[in-house]
Amino acid sequence: MLLFFGGSLYMSLRIRKRTENADGYMTGGGKIGFGISAASMTATWIWAASMYASATSGYTYGISGPIHYGLWGALMILLIYPFGRRIRQVAPRAHTIAEVMFARHGRSSQLMLAGSNVLGSLISLTSNLIAGGALIDMLSPFTFSQGILAIGAGVLLYTLWSGFRASVLTDFAQVCAMLGAVIVIIPVVFFAAGGPSLFETGASNLTPQQADFFSSDAFFNQGAPYIAAVLAYAIGNQTIAQRLFAVREDLIKKTFVTATFGYGATIIGIGMLGVIALYAGVAPVDGDVNNLIPQMAATYLSPLLLCVFFVMIIGSLSSTADADLTALSSIVMADVYGQNVAGKKKANPRTMVLIGRITMIVAMVAGLFFAGSQFNILDLLVFVGALWGALVFPVIASFYWNRVTNLAFSVSVIVALAAFLPVRFEWVKLDGPIGIVSDVLSTIGIGVVLGLMAFGFFGKRVALIVATVATLASAPFTIGFLHTYPVLSGSLIAYAVSTIVCVALTLPSRKADFDFDLIKQRTGDFDSVDTDELNTEFAQLTETEKPLSAENERK
Repeated sequence: MLLFFGGSLYMSLRIRKRTENADGYMTGGGKIGFGISAASMTATWIWAASMYASATSGYTYGISGPIHYGLWGALMILLIYPFGRRIRQVAPRAHTIAEVMFARHGRSSQLMLAGSNVLGSLISLTSNLIAGGALIDMLSPFTFSQGILAIGAGVLLYTLWSGFRASVLTDFAQVCAMLGAVIVIIPVVFFAAGGPSLFETGASNLTPQQADFFSSDAFFNQGAPYIAAVLAYAIGNQTIAQRLFAVREDLIKKTFVTATFGYGATIIGIGMLGVIALYAGVAPVDGDVNNLIPQMAATYLSPLLLCVFFVMIIGSLSSTADADLTALSSIVMADVYGQNVAGKKKANPRTMVLIGRITMIVAMVAGLFFAGSQFNILDLLVFVGALWGALVFPVIASFYWNRVTNLAFSVSVIVALAAFLPVRFEWVKLDGPIGIVSDVLSTIGIGVVLGLMAFGFFGKRVALIVATVATLASAPFTIGFLHTYPVLSGSLIAYAVSTIVCVALTLPSRKADFDFDLIKQRTGDFDSVDTDELNTEFAQLTETEKPLSAENERK
């Protein structure tokens, strides 16, 4: 731990500046290169909970479990780039999606996105601390409380001074360590547990569904809910949006395609530990499947490889924890102080950086409190996921459809959330007419999800065809059946209701079409640009005999 966090702190200190730039503290100035950006996106999304959940999926559903978990999670990263290019086109110098929604609609839409991300990042930070504390408690003489304190202090120390810049730089080293560990550890555990013969000797430990590569049980309980969730996390999560605004605009596609493969390969590989445990007949300690990964490591790895495994888990949770800290700081800096307290024109960059650092300290203390009190975060996590799902269509439509109003945005999200909660938490019995209505909305939700995915890559015409065909083709199979899966139904209903309400309120609107160029004027840097950078920019423009843009002419 000293070597890991000490090395991260050393890297952070090497790039620190006496006076940090506010925009650099939030997004690195929007100039991060390909290697660092791809590694940071990969490391951020490979968090400790995803590793544990993938192994749990393998242990629960067999070999198809990790594939459903890792493949659709990777698809989430891939889906960012087509929408991301549009977002950067209309808001090239923004810092948060909520900041852009403030420029597009107003305060209510901004607060919905900012509030959901504050809650989501605190939950993510807490779960990473819990995972790290449990690992330290199991594999070392230290207690759970000592473990979360050490991890919290380590992450905070190397992130506090330089913010996002420190986060992405350390992510590069952490993802290299994680990928190297996966390449070594998975084969070692596999052969130590019995090698290829394990598939014959351990086959009796599997149910028919677990042995089936195309398991319907795995698809409806694991795969389908994740397919529904990928857009929600891609569009609503600030840790992802922050990296979208940080990478150079011409590198967006390359960055997120590379991160797609890195995440998918790593998470599917880690999930195979659960599959190996299933074939080997391993019973989780205390009946808790979250103990599977450290249990398999402690059983089959030598002390040296156990240290490598430890670095892998600590790296995964640290890369996500520092991303949560920087996401929270950017939201408070840009959306709370920059837009609502001081105002865009009067915001003081030095004050912003100070506020960002204070936010990190407060967030870490809150995360330690929730982790130390064994706070139950599952229900809140479900709530945040639903809110992001309800936001997907209104957010995407707001970047493409110039008639979407603030009223349509806000009402559609609230109504969708109201429809989601009773279904997901089974507050009402989904049988009879209510079940049919639920299934109809869920079926429409299938069309919405697949249509939005097609829209990102192929445009509106193909999206409408895909959405219509998907809805009509799935209706005979889903109506009368889908309500038996409340997790999946709840997510699909959130998509369907938000889309229906947003479109219904937008179509009759007689307000003038929105000018997307206004977003560029209403968002942008809070800190002043260095004079040397302006001179270089001017020289490059004049040497190539290009006309000055209005912005450069003003500068």
